[in-house]
Amino acid sequence: MRAFMAVEINTKLVDTIIEIQKVLAEANAQIKFVEPENLHFTFKFLGEITKQKTDTILNMVEYKAENYTPFNIKIKGVGAFPNPDYIKVLWLGIENPAIFSKIQEDFDQEFVKMGFKKERSYIPHLTIGRVKGVQNKELLTNIVKELEDIDIGSMKIDRIILKESELTPAGPTYTDIKEIYL
Repeated sequence: MRAFMAVEINTKLVDTIIEIQKVLAEANAQIKFVEPENLHFTFKFLGEITKQKTDTILNMVEYKAENYTPFNIKIKGVGAFPNPDYIKVLWLGIENPAIFSKIQEDFDQEFVKMGFKKERSYIPHLTIGRVKGVQNKELLTNIVKELEDIDIGSMKIDRIILKESELTPAGPTYTDIKEIYL
């Protein structure tokens, strides 16, 4: 199974995120936006894993999650990877991401012990679109700069979810395998 660990977006924020996507779409650039039902923070991409590996991962995440309590984040600002002048991914950031990053780094140490690749420098972000071509990139860059401080809203993070990702011609389909509460 192709899988990843994720933090879901509070449904109260989805309409605001869709509005941001609409503003970005005004650039008439070649953007494939993430569907509302697929919006999430990727906590750790796992790739193809076996049933046995899935059980090991879930046991570790359940054990580590006991060390943490729910916390709040504020989603703020539109950004781009790899940089605003060469946009491949459009994302929303987190104001003061230290707690989120610390938890991810703590879990990542355990994932590395299981044979997964270590994250280089984890920057919590919510991917909202992928740019597929060069059409109107300058206009898109300007819109991203205008939205770099936009306030999306706050939400509580109280669980991490193991999700299966099935790639289809219409785009990925995600299925929740298990929720692990902090």
